[in-house]
Amino acid sequence: MASLLSRSYRIGCTASLRMPAKSFLTQSSKSAFKIQSGYRFYHPTNSLFYAKAAPALPDKQWAQVCEKHGGPVTFKQVPIPKPGPDEVLVNIKFSGVCHTDLHALHGDWPLPTKMPFIGGHEGAGIVVARGDLVKDVEIGDHAGVKWLNGSCLSCDYCQASDESLCQDALLSGYTVDGTFQQYCIAKAAHVARIAPDTPLDAVSPILCGGITVYKGLKESGAKPGQTVAIVGAGGGLGSLAQQYAKAMGLRIVAIDGGRAKEEACKKLGAEHFIDFTTSKDVIADVKATAKDGLGPHAVLLLAVNEGPFKQAAAYVRPRGSIVMIGMPAGAQFQAPVFDSVVKMINIKGSYVGNRRDTAEALDFFERGLIKAPFEIRGLSQLQSIFEEMEKGKIVGRVVVDTSK
Repeated sequence: MASLLSRSYRIGCTASLRMPAKSFLTQSSKSAFKIQSGYRFYHPTNSLFYAKAAPALPDKQWAQVCEKHGGPVTFKQVPIPKPGPDEVLVNIKFSGVCHTDLHALHGDWPLPTKMPFIGGHEGAGIVVARGDLVKDVEIGDHAGVKWLNGSCLSCDYCQASDESLCQDALLSGYTVDGTFQQYCIAKAAHVARIAPDTPLDAVSPILCGGITVYKGLKESGAKPGQTVAIVGAGGGLGSLAQQYAKAMGLRIVAIDGGRAKEEACKKLGAEHFIDFTTSKDVIADVKATAKDGLGPHAVLLLAVNEGPFKQAAAYVRPRGSIVMIGMPAGAQFQAPVFDSVVKMINIKGSYVGNRRDTAEALDFFERGLIKAPFEIRGLSQLQSIFEEMEKGKIVGRVVVDTSK
């Protein structure tokens, strides 16, 4: 015990605080040691030796609030919510910023948001409170709040593991308040389980972007050694899609615009880069990347504008798959019926992932196979981040630190 007391321990309710264990231990009348505060502690070898109740919480927190569509968001203090019987309260440390957050801000999807609302759906943090019915999530656990905040768990879709299609689904940062705040509510059944030694800043983009592109790659049916064209490869989703494609044994044709994005894509393993801003014939250039000139086996459409959705059917190879993931406001997909039939093209949409997809996507990350590029900025800077996203200036992913 003396050797234990000379070490430092990590407190589960704060992401980085480390203090001597003897500051928190006291000897009971039975000469056994107990923790005074009820915090969750981790030994430096990552073995948990005690867990109990959460610490006292403040009454208010900082959040970015959208009070009208079109913005701007307002950085202000708001009350900390209390979890319901089947919910947990997560102290969000970091949250990724996604194009979906921009659509929510503008209100340009045919799906109404709550109003006012707090956006964000890639939040990684630590569980600090839980409802009475929650048994499989502990105080101090590392957890992620995803786009799918909750579902009914009993409808046909939920029973078939298609929870995202549940007609009563709760959507973080859209129909319920999300992760651009310091404390966030989520249904315990749907929070992502994050390993204690996983860095919360690096894992946050996986909670939507990573899960979404991983699911899309699975839906494409592409096999190891085959080629996938990733449209929008230099953006936040695209940078993750390339990471997962490479980890899954796929070859990558990256499609995007600009020298900076070309350099970023090639560093992530793209064998070919098609710059749509300089190419005289994107369709011909994509098809030419295949030795037989027939094009890629699969196409992942991550673009934020309509144009690429009208081109994909012309360059995917026969029996290839086109998977739509990006959702530009008001966009239409276009494909010639004759060519689609005689080439036996498979066209589908892919909408986030289920709980199993989440666990698998996190497993890739935790094994070191995904090193998603990101930069950290303060939560207070969210409005300027949105403005940069609208101008297409973001390379990779932006993660906000809720303490700044």
